[in-house]
Amino acid sequence: MKRYLKKIILLVSVLSMVLSVSGCGKKSAEDEEQRYAWPLATCSTEDTITHVFASNFADQVGKLSDGKMKIQVYPQSTLGGDRELMESCKDGDIPFVVQSPAPQVSFMPELCIFDSPCMFDDIEDARAAVNGEEFQQSIKGIYQGAGYELLGFADQGFRVMTTNIGYTGDMSFFKGQKIRTMENTYHIQFWKAVKANPTPMTFSEVYIGLQQGTIDAQENAYTLIESAKLYEQQKYIVETNAVPDYITLIASDEFMKERTPEEQKIIRKAAEIAQQMACDAADEGREKCKKMLEDDGMKIQTLNEKTWKDMQKASEPVYENIKKKTGDRLFELYSEGAKNGETK
Repeated sequence: MKRYLKKIILLVSVLSMVLSVSGCGKKSAEDEEQRYAWPLATCSTEDTITHVFASNFADQVGKLSDGKMKIQVYPQSTLGGDRELMESCKDGDIPFVVQSPAPQVSFMPELCIFDSPCMFDDIEDARAAVNGEEFQQSIKGIYQGAGYELLGFADQGFRVMTTNIGYTGDMSFFKGQKIRTMENTYHIQFWKAVKANPTPMTFSEVYIGLQQGTIDAQENAYTLIESAKLYEQQKYIVETNAVPDYITLIASDEFMKERTPEEQKIIRKAAEIAQQMACDAADEGREKCKKMLEDDGMKIQTLNEKTWKDMQKASEPVYENIKKKTGDRLFELYSEGAKNGETK
């Protein structure tokens, strides 16, 4: 019933766009080409890198097509939650979706590759790994096999840990800390491996959970830590950098096949430009948020090399479980990106 309600909302939105684009007078050639804006949906608020990625993509499609191709961004779960958006995108009801790959794992199990912990300690190495030619071919094939086209990959930098316990300089720091995680099997496995006490929880409950002591810590990108005002409840940021916080731009494969070659070219070029703009915005936003969080009283701490190596060692069983889903070759392509960065 919920899914049908979302489709009704989508239909009303589309109809309103038809009226706003086509008007009441004589139709122009441009109106004949596209009488309504194609919807692009996200579950994120308008102050996130997800929205930056989505809105820049929509803007670039308009610019590159001289206004002939129009995309309307619907943020904040207006058209459904993460799973509903995936289903609607596959069906072609919502042509474009921007979201984390985390909720996509239930549709494409191989995407758990992005949950591999402690692969990179430099975000540029992570970006190089996911944009590597052979890796891109493999990962795009996975999306296409599930009914989608992967148009672009951005990120919000690494997920970092907030806590009220200062970093001790070794792995004992993690022991027993009740850390909020997403409901993600491999994230939970990782935090258990470093002897923390992972507690799955929706992000909307994190602030009150920290306030009431239900959890001791959490991890997220810098921008989200600042926007959620977690500095009011936490004293330290520890740059654990266990996993990059990736964002994907996907399209319905069926929708893309219905486009002309020129339209496809414009969409893919717009995605490429928007991806770089999102990464640049993430870097700028991260540094800005770090300064703001320090001004708000938080102390930022980095791990020493020994702790990082110990975290990698503890992650080895998680890698083996991930490889069971991804296969050896995809895992090798991703991990080779880390080795090529010469950061390990």
